[in-house]
Amino acid sequence: MRESLRLVCPRDKRSFSVTTPTSLTCTAGHTYPIVRDVPVFLIAEASITHGVCGTSQRRAVEQNDLTEDDWRPSEEELVHPAVQRLVSAAGGYLYKDLVGRLRDYPIPEIRLPRAAGARLLDIGCSWGRWTIAAARKGYQVTGVDPDLGAVLAARRVAEQLGVEADFVVADARYLPFPENSYDKVFSYSVLQHLSKTNVESALREIRFVLANHGEALIQMPNRFGIRSAYHQLRRMGKTRGIFHVRYWTPWELKRTFTERIGPSKLSVDGYFGLGIQPSDRAFIPRHLHPVLTASELLRKASLYFAPLSFVADSLLRAKGCLCPAGLMK
Repeated sequence: MRESLRLVCPRDKRSFSVTTPTSLTCTAGHTYPIVRDVPVFLIAEASITHGVCGTSQRRAVEQNDLTEDDWRPSEEELVHPAVQRLVSAAGGYLYKDLVGRLRDYPIPEIRLPRAAGARLLDIGCSWGRWTIAAARKGYQVTGVDPDLGAVLAARRVAEQLGVEADFVVADARYLPFPENSYDKVFSYSVLQHLSKTNVESALREIRFVLANHGEALIQMPNRFGIRSAYHQLRRMGKTRGIFHVRYWTPWELKRTFTERIGPSKLSVDGYFGLGIQPSDRAFIPRHLHPVLTASELLRKASLYFAPLSFVADSLLRAKGCLCPAGLMK
């Protein structure tokens, strides 16, 4: 944890008055553990949005099962085992056949301009895929996730790839950062799993930590997307767990994000699924390459023919605060 990382109590945004190698305590007496230099800011009384929240809290207290942080790369094992397990969840259905078989890390191209030290918050960083992508473009990045194991793995992956980044365990609805502390906020394939009430809570937190004239780029699923419609039909009448995809209409997204963060613009992230990226071509089987090609051609076409965005599966919402939001390329 670098000294430049500014932290506050996620409950009340108070500063920390007592700091030890193993805990942080705010001026109101709220105490949070530090696990191997990673602060854990999960709130026990908060409603659960994912099963990992309770597991992470237990592990933070016990601190006796932290194998993700003990891992080091070897000739036989170049990719972190946690990434081998999580790759399909983070990258989408195109990666389902690669679980346990990766020989390199699938780091995508983040659609943000290059920066010289601008501060970026990656909400729901998991094993660090987008955190690393942003750091490689010159951002000073903080990755946040409620999964302690994923965060510990992300730290090791960043170290392995020679990337500097900070990592914190926290809930998107209770961010442990001061007001106006980030120039950019990025979130990919995360808020879509929260209830719409919880999304609004997360957006309020994003607005709080986002600097004046800062921007946010957030991926969300489109209810009218081609593959999205297929998934919605498949799960009709089925019981769903806490952590499942909630689909939004473009109008819901525009209204909610504009009210909670600021003026917004929509752009297309991809078609035929969530999480599909052009950089996947180097990893996925050849018979799936046409999916990537078609998705990217349609995305580029949507820049000139806006109605195509209404059948995209994955949308990006670019937001600005206290100023008109320009679309981030």
